[in-house]
Amino acid sequence: MAKRILNMTAEEMTHATKSELIEAIAGSEGRVLASETIGITIPLLTDVTNAEFAASMGADLILLNMFDVQEPKIMALPEVEKEETVREVKRLTGRMVGINLEPVEDNAGGEDPDNMWKMSPGRRATVENAVKACEMGVDMILLTGNPGNGVSNGAITDTLRRLKAAVGDKVILAAGKMHASGIPSEAGEHIVTARDVEEFIGAGADIVLFPAPGTVPGITMEYVRSLVKGVLTMTSIGTSQEGADTETIRQIALMCKMAGTDIHHLGDSGYTGMALPENILAYSKAIRGARHAYRRMAYSVNRSKYYAENNTKLRPAA
Repeated sequence: MAKRILNMTAEEMTHATKSELIEAIAGSEGRVLASETIGITIPLLTDVTNAEFAASMGADLILLNMFDVQEPKIMALPEVEKEETVREVKRLTGRMVGINLEPVEDNAGGEDPDNMWKMSPGRRATVENAVKACEMGVDMILLTGNPGNGVSNGAITDTLRRLKAAVGDKVILAAGKMHASGIPSEAGEHIVTARDVEEFIGAGADIVLFPAPGTVPGITMEYVRSLVKGVLTMTSIGTSQEGADTETIRQIALMCKMAGTDIHHLGDSGYTGMALPENILAYSKAIRGARHAYRRMAYSVNRSKYYAENNTKLRPAA
Protein backbone atom coordinates (compact mmCIF):
# COMPACT_ATOMS: atom_id res chain seq x y z
CA MET A 1 0.00 0.00 0.00
CA ALA A 2 1.35 3.43 -0.93
CA LYS A 3 2.35 5.82 1.81
CA ARG A 4 -0.02 8.70 2.47
CA ILE A 5 1.01 12.34 2.15
CA LEU A 6 0.22 12.54 5.86
CA ASN A 7 3.13 10.22 6.65
CA MET A 8 5.66 11.15 3.99
CA THR A 9 8.99 12.68 4.94
CA ALA A 10 10.34 15.69 3.08
CA GLU A 11 12.71 13.43 1.18
CA GLU A 12 9.88 11.16 0.09
CA MET A 13 7.58 14.01 -0.85
CA THR A 14 10.13 15.90 -2.93
CA HIS A 15 11.49 12.85 -4.76
CA ALA A 16 8.30 10.88 -5.43
CA THR A 17 7.17 10.04 -8.95
CA LYS A 18 3.91 11.25 -10.41
CA SER A 19 2.16 7.94 -9.77
CA GLU A 20 3.47 7.77 -6.20
CA LEU A 21 2.17 11.27 -5.44
CA ILE A 22 -1.24 10.54 -6.94
CA GLU A 23 -1.55 7.40 -4.81
CA ALA A 24 -0.34 9.25 -1.72
CA ILE A 25 -2.88 12.05 -2.23
CA ALA A 26 -5.74 9.61 -2.78
CA GLY A 27 -4.72 7.62 0.28
CA SER A 28 -4.87 10.68 2.51
CA GLU A 29 -8.68 10.78 2.22
CA GLY A 30 -9.27 14.50 1.83
CA ARG A 31 -6.51 15.66 4.16
CA VAL A 32 -4.03 17.28 1.76
CA LEU A 33 -3.55 21.03 2.01
CA ALA A 34 -2.25 23.25 -0.80
CA SER A 35 -1.16 26.85 -0.29
CA GLU A 36 -0.78 29.18 -3.25
CA THR A 37 2.01 31.74 -2.96
CA ILE A 38 3.35 34.59 -5.08
CA GLY A 39 7.10 34.97 -5.30
CA ILE A 40 7.38 38.31 -7.11
CA THR A 41 5.84 40.33 -4.27
CA ILE A 42 7.61 41.27 -1.04
CA PRO A 43 7.20 38.27 1.30
CA LEU A 44 5.08 38.69 4.41
CA LEU A 45 8.17 38.08 6.54
CA THR A 46 10.43 40.12 4.23
CA ASP A 47 13.48 37.83 4.29
CA VAL A 48 11.66 34.46 4.36
CA THR A 49 9.90 33.24 1.22
CA ASN A 50 6.14 32.93 1.32
CA ALA A 51 6.64 29.30 0.29
CA GLU A 52 8.64 28.59 3.45
CA PHE A 53 6.13 30.47 5.61
CA ALA A 54 3.17 28.54 4.16
CA ALA A 55 5.01 25.23 4.60
CA SER A 56 5.79 26.07 8.21
CA MET A 57 2.06 26.50 8.90
CA GLY A 58 1.27 23.02 7.58
CA ALA A 59 0.81 23.17 3.78
CA ASP A 60 1.66 19.92 1.97
CA LEU A 61 1.75 21.41 -1.53
CA ILE A 62 3.17 24.80 -2.44
CA LEU A 63 1.54 26.19 -5.59
CA LEU A 64 3.59 28.97 -7.15
CA ASN A 65 1.38 31.58 -8.82
CA MET A 66 2.74 34.05 -11.37
CA PHE A 67 5.86 31.91 -11.67
CA ASP A 68 7.68 32.57 -14.93
CA VAL A 69 9.63 29.47 -15.97
CA GLN A 70 11.76 31.52 -18.37
CA GLU A 71 12.61 34.22 -15.82
CA PRO A 72 11.92 32.66 -12.43
CA LYS A 73 11.86 35.01 -9.46
CA ILE A 74 11.03 34.27 -5.85
CA MET A 75 11.90 37.06 -3.47
CA ALA A 76 13.99 36.05 -0.40
CA LEU A 77 15.03 32.76 -2.03
CA PRO A 78 18.80 32.15 -1.82
CA GLU A 79 20.49 32.94 -5.12
CA VAL A 80 20.62 29.89 -7.36
CA GLU A 81 20.79 29.21 -11.08
CA LYS A 82 17.44 29.77 -12.81
CA GLU A 83 17.07 26.07 -13.53
CA GLU A 84 17.43 25.29 -9.80
CA THR A 85 14.74 27.66 -8.51
CA VAL A 86 12.02 25.06 -7.99
CA ARG A 87 14.43 22.51 -6.54
CA GLU A 88 15.63 25.13 -4.07
CA VAL A 89 12.05 25.77 -2.96
CA LYS A 90 11.62 22.02 -2.49
CA ARG A 91 14.89 21.78 -0.56
CA LEU A 92 13.93 24.58 1.82
CA THR A 93 10.32 23.54 2.34
CA GLY A 94 10.36 19.76 1.98
CA ARG A 95 7.07 20.01 0.09
CA MET A 96 5.60 19.15 -3.29
CA VAL A 97 5.73 22.16 -5.62
CA GLY A 98 3.29 23.04 -8.38
CA ILE A 99 2.96 26.03 -10.68
CA ASN A 100 0.12 27.76 -12.47
CA LEU A 101 0.30 28.08 -16.25
CA GLU A 102 -2.38 30.08 -18.07
CA PRO A 103 -3.92 29.33 -21.52
CA VAL A 104 -4.42 32.97 -22.46
CA GLU A 105 -4.78 35.17 -25.51
CA ASP A 106 -2.24 37.85 -26.37
CA ASN A 107 -2.32 40.97 -24.15
CA ALA A 108 -3.82 39.05 -21.23
CA GLY A 109 -4.24 41.30 -18.23
CA GLY A 110 -4.86 44.40 -20.34
CA GLU A 111 -2.71 47.36 -21.30
CA ASP A 112 -2.06 48.73 -17.80
CA PRO A 113 1.66 48.23 -17.07
CA ASP A 114 0.95 48.37 -13.33
CA ASN A 115 -1.48 45.44 -13.44
CA MET A 116 0.31 42.76 -11.43
CA TRP A 117 -1.67 39.99 -13.16
CA LYS A 118 -0.52 40.98 -16.65
CA MET A 119 0.87 38.00 -18.53
CA SER A 120 4.54 37.28 -19.17
CA PRO A 121 5.89 34.76 -21.70
CA GLY A 122 7.05 32.23 -19.13
CA ARG A 123 3.61 32.00 -17.51
CA ARG A 124 1.78 30.97 -20.66
CA ALA A 125 0.51 27.41 -20.90
CA THR A 126 2.69 26.35 -23.81
CA VAL A 127 4.33 22.99 -24.39
CA GLU A 128 7.73 24.70 -24.24
CA ASN A 129 7.00 26.14 -20.79
CA ALA A 130 5.54 22.85 -19.53
CA VAL A 131 8.64 20.93 -20.62
CA LYS A 132 10.85 23.51 -18.93
CA ALA A 133 8.78 23.26 -15.74
CA CYS A 134 9.29 19.49 -15.70
CA GLU A 135 13.03 19.93 -16.15
CA MET A 136 13.02 22.32 -13.18
CA GLY A 137 11.48 19.68 -10.92
CA VAL A 138 7.84 20.80 -10.77
CA ASP A 139 5.46 18.12 -9.44
CA MET A 140 2.21 19.64 -10.72
CA ILE A 141 1.11 21.99 -13.47
CA LEU A 142 -2.25 23.65 -12.91
CA LEU A 143 -3.98 25.12 -15.96
CA THR A 144 -6.06 28.00 -14.65
CA GLY A 145 -6.44 31.77 -14.93
CA ASN A 146 -5.62 34.81 -12.84
CA PRO A 147 -8.14 37.67 -12.48
CA GLY A 148 -9.07 39.30 -15.78
CA ASN A 149 -6.76 37.22 -17.94
CA GLY A 150 -9.60 35.71 -19.97
CA VAL A 151 -8.94 32.01 -19.55
CA SER A 152 -11.84 29.93 -20.89
CA ASN A 153 -12.60 26.30 -20.14
CA GLY A 154 -12.31 25.52 -23.85
CA ALA A 155 -8.78 26.91 -23.88
CA ILE A 156 -7.92 24.83 -20.82
CA THR A 157 -9.19 21.66 -22.53
CA ASP A 158 -7.29 22.31 -25.75
CA THR A 159 -4.09 23.03 -23.83
CA LEU A 160 -4.50 19.95 -21.68
CA ARG A 161 -4.42 17.73 -24.74
CA ARG A 162 -1.13 19.25 -25.89
CA LEU A 163 0.48 19.04 -22.46
CA LYS A 164 -0.75 15.50 -21.89
CA ALA A 165 1.06 14.37 -25.02
CA ALA A 166 4.23 16.27 -24.13
CA VAL A 167 4.67 15.82 -20.36
CA GLY A 168 1.70 13.79 -19.11
CA ASP A 169 3.86 10.86 -18.01
CA LYS A 170 6.17 13.06 -15.93
CA VAL A 171 4.04 15.61 -14.09
CA ILE A 172 0.60 15.79 -12.49
CA LEU A 173 -1.75 17.80 -14.71
CA ALA A 174 -4.52 19.73 -12.95
CA ALA A 175 -7.16 21.90 -14.59
CA GLY A 176 -10.00 24.20 -13.64
CA LYS A 177 -10.92 27.66 -12.45
CA MET A 178 -11.47 29.15 -9.01
CA HIS A 179 -13.27 32.24 -10.36
CA ALA A 180 -14.49 33.47 -13.74
CA SER A 181 -11.04 34.77 -14.75
CA GLY A 182 -12.48 37.52 -16.90
CA ILE A 183 -15.02 35.38 -18.82
CA PRO A 184 -18.50 36.74 -17.95
CA SER A 185 -20.24 33.74 -19.52
CA GLU A 186 -18.27 31.43 -17.21
CA ALA A 187 -19.33 32.80 -13.85
CA GLY A 188 -21.22 31.30 -10.91
CA GLU A 189 -22.25 27.71 -11.62
CA HIS A 190 -20.80 28.06 -15.14
CA ILE A 191 -17.23 28.47 -13.85
CA VAL A 192 -16.86 24.68 -14.05
CA THR A 193 -19.76 22.52 -15.23
CA ALA A 194 -20.29 18.77 -15.43
CA ARG A 195 -19.52 18.94 -19.14
CA ASP A 196 -16.28 20.82 -18.43
CA VAL A 197 -15.27 18.12 -15.96
CA GLU A 198 -15.84 15.40 -18.57
CA GLU A 199 -13.84 17.34 -21.14
CA PHE A 200 -10.96 17.99 -18.73
CA ILE A 201 -10.78 14.31 -17.82
CA GLY A 202 -10.98 13.27 -21.47
CA ALA A 203 -8.16 15.66 -22.32
CA GLY A 204 -5.87 14.15 -19.69
CA ALA A 205 -6.43 15.93 -16.36
CA ASP A 206 -5.23 14.00 -13.31
CA ILE A 207 -6.89 16.54 -11.00
CA VAL A 208 -9.90 18.78 -11.62
CA LEU A 209 -10.18 22.05 -9.71
CA PHE A 210 -13.42 23.75 -8.60
CA PRO A 211 -14.20 26.85 -6.57
CA ALA A 212 -14.70 25.89 -2.94
CA PRO A 213 -18.33 26.01 -1.75
CA GLY A 214 -19.18 29.45 -0.45
CA THR A 215 -16.47 31.28 -2.37
CA VAL A 216 -18.34 32.42 -5.47
CA PRO A 217 -22.08 33.02 -6.03
CA GLY A 218 -24.02 29.85 -6.72
CA ILE A 219 -21.29 27.39 -5.77
CA THR A 220 -22.77 25.26 -3.01
CA MET A 221 -21.52 22.13 -1.32
CA GLU A 222 -24.17 20.10 -3.16
CA TYR A 223 -23.14 21.52 -6.52
CA VAL A 224 -19.46 20.73 -6.02
CA ARG A 225 -20.36 17.29 -4.72
CA SER A 226 -22.16 16.58 -8.01
CA LEU A 227 -18.95 17.33 -9.94
CA VAL A 228 -16.61 15.11 -7.92
CA LYS A 229 -16.08 12.02 -10.05
CA GLY A 230 -13.52 10.11 -12.06
CA VAL A 231 -10.26 11.71 -10.94
CA LEU A 232 -8.73 13.47 -7.96
CA THR A 233 -10.23 16.88 -7.19
CA MET A 234 -9.09 20.13 -5.66
CA THR A 235 -11.41 22.72 -4.13
CA SER A 236 -10.01 26.22 -4.19
CA ILE A 237 -10.40 29.50 -2.35
CA GLY A 238 -9.46 32.08 -4.97
CA THR A 239 -11.65 35.02 -3.96
CA SER A 240 -9.49 36.56 -1.21
CA GLN A 241 -11.45 34.69 1.46
CA GLU A 242 -8.14 33.15 2.41
CA GLY A 243 -7.96 36.43 4.32
CA ALA A 244 -11.31 35.96 6.10
CA ASP A 245 -11.75 35.14 9.79
CA THR A 246 -10.81 31.66 10.95
CA GLU A 247 -14.43 30.63 11.58
CA THR A 248 -15.28 31.27 7.93
CA ILE A 249 -12.21 29.26 6.91
CA ARG A 250 -13.33 26.32 9.05
CA GLN A 251 -16.82 26.39 7.52
CA ILE A 252 -15.41 26.35 4.00
CA ALA A 253 -13.03 23.55 4.95
CA LEU A 254 -15.81 21.31 6.22
CA MET A 255 -18.03 22.01 3.19
CA CYS A 256 -15.15 21.03 0.92
CA LYS A 257 -14.62 17.88 2.97
CA MET A 258 -18.31 16.98 2.66
CA ALA A 259 -18.18 17.65 -1.08
CA GLY A 260 -15.54 14.90 -1.33
CA THR A 261 -12.44 16.77 -2.39
CA ASP A 262 -8.94 15.29 -2.20
CA ILE A 263 -6.91 18.52 -2.02
CA HIS A 264 -7.88 21.73 -0.25
CA HIS A 265 -6.42 24.88 -1.81
CA LEU A 266 -5.94 28.24 -0.11
CA GLY A 267 -5.25 31.20 -2.39
CA ASP A 268 -2.50 33.80 -2.31
CA SER A 269 -4.40 36.92 -1.31
CA GLY A 270 -4.73 36.91 2.45
CA TYR A 271 -3.06 40.24 1.91
CA THR A 272 -0.97 39.71 -1.21
CA GLY A 273 1.40 36.80 -1.61
CA MET A 274 -0.15 34.04 0.51
CA ALA A 275 -3.09 33.17 2.74
CA LEU A 276 -3.11 34.49 6.28
CA PRO A 277 -0.85 32.11 8.22
CA GLU A 278 -3.44 31.61 10.96
CA ASN A 279 -5.92 30.52 8.28
CA ILE A 280 -3.54 27.92 6.86
CA LEU A 281 -3.27 26.44 10.34
CA ALA A 282 -7.02 26.71 11.02
CA TYR A 283 -7.81 24.97 7.73
CA SER A 284 -5.23 22.28 8.39
CA LYS A 285 -6.65 21.51 11.83
CA ALA A 286 -10.22 21.49 10.48
CA ILE A 287 -9.55 18.82 7.83
CA ARG A 288 -7.13 16.56 9.75
CA GLY A 289 -7.05 17.49 13.43
CA ALA A 290 -4.32 18.97 15.58
CA ARG A 291 -2.17 15.84 15.62
CA HIS A 292 -1.66 15.61 11.86
CA ALA A 293 -1.57 19.41 11.51
CA TYR A 294 1.23 19.85 14.03
CA ARG A 295 2.99 16.73 12.79
CA ARG A 296 3.32 18.22 9.32
CA MET A 297 4.59 21.47 10.80
CA ALA A 298 7.13 19.70 13.03
CA TYR A 299 8.46 17.15 10.52
CA SER A 300 12.09 18.11 9.84
CA VAL A 301 13.18 18.56 6.23
CA ASN A 302 16.30 16.62 7.22
CA ARG A 303 14.41 13.48 8.25
CA SER A 304 15.31 10.79 5.74
CA LYS A 305 13.22 8.00 4.31
CA TYR A 306 15.67 5.47 5.77
CA TYR A 307 15.26 6.85 9.29
CA ALA A 308 11.48 6.96 9.09
CA GLU A 309 11.28 3.37 7.84
CA ASN A 310 13.87 1.84 10.17
CA ASN A 311 13.37 3.55 13.51
CA THR A 312 11.18 1.01 15.27
CA LYS A 313 10.08 3.56 17.84
CA LEU A 314 8.25 5.51 15.14
CA ARG A 315 4.79 4.31 14.22
CA PRO A 316 2.63 5.80 11.44
CA ALA A 317 -0.27 7.83 12.81
CA ALA A 318 -3.69 6.30 12.25
